[in-house]
Amino acid sequence: MKRILVIYTGGTIGMVKDKKSGALLPFDMSKIYEALPVLKEFNCQLDSYRFDPIIDSSNMKPEYWIGLVEVIEKNYSQYDSFIVLHGTDTMSYTASVLSFMLENLNKTVILTGSQLPLGMIRTDGRDNIIGAVEIASSDSVSIPEVCIFFEDRLYRGNRTTKINAEYFEAFYSGNYPSLAKVGINITYKKHLFLEMPTLPFKAYKKLNENVALIKIYPGLKEEYFRAMLSMNGLKGVVLETFGSGNAPTEDWFIDALKQAIEKGIIIYNVTQCKAGAVVMGHYETSAHLAEIGVISGHDITTESAIAKFMFLLGNFEDKQQIINMLTNSLRGELSIS
Repeated sequence: MKRILVIYTGGTIGMVKDKKSGALLPFDMSKIYEALPVLKEFNCQLDSYRFDPIIDSSNMKPEYWIGLVEVIEKNYSQYDSFIVLHGTDTMSYTASVLSFMLENLNKTVILTGSQLPLGMIRTDGRDNIIGAVEIASSDSVSIPEVCIFFEDRLYRGNRTTKINAEYFEAFYSGNYPSLAKVGINITYKKHLFLEMPTLPFKAYKKLNENVALIKIYPGLKEEYFRAMLSMNGLKGVVLETFGSGNAPTEDWFIDALKQAIEKGIIIYNVTQCKAGAVVMGHYETSAHLAEIGVISGHDITTESAIAKFMFLLGNFEDKQQIINMLTNSLRGELSIS
């Protein structure tokens, strides 16, 4: 019998309606078998841990990510898998951060949540929890990575982004296929899983928040752009550019980036598109970025780029080493080795 720790951080999935007041209140996860009796049918033991206080995912921040890593690290030897119940708004960020902070992971960590509270009649939370538990308790597969399970699909967590606030199909993985699909049976795509590590598990517990996200758009003002690049303590910038990494060619724009790079700030070029990759030099409007030392993010998501930056800046000091790690895949976040 597998042991699974269900960690409730907060979010819609853990809310139920109070019968007297009608207000939504946090569900007692220790009573999960009462809420979902079907879970008793799986060959596993579910234990629960709840953040206190619980966190709306819009309030998620690095200190909570570190706390989540500490919970997993503390219980790592006691459990076979972990399920993290989390709000959807920042779930892709959390999944990405965990993928980097949990090195040589040889157990399955699944994040899931819902668009409607667990206590509502049409909630998607019921199926999401059941699917996550079935995958986490499986004896036929081992998935050594941080995943998101939502609306019948299991995704590599650091490849996802939330694209929908209205329908149950909330997440999208534009540059990597789903790892599993739940229908009448569960179809696992084992060839897409990360390889089982041979080195010991290691949990990192440092993050550097001195990272900025700047989205390029038509009409971007020089004053705004320079102000962002001149922030005190800034170490890295995720630059969201057009298409395959294209950006303005105006002199002030190039000069501002060049000056930032000369000050030691690392500029990481990612695409605003939900699918596709940065290919600097493919067009003239991106060739100048490569020439001044902007780093290509290839097909990484914005969420994963920010998470990776915070992780690398928090745990490594050598700038060239950080650049090398940004351009190579550490946890399957890039389609390059």
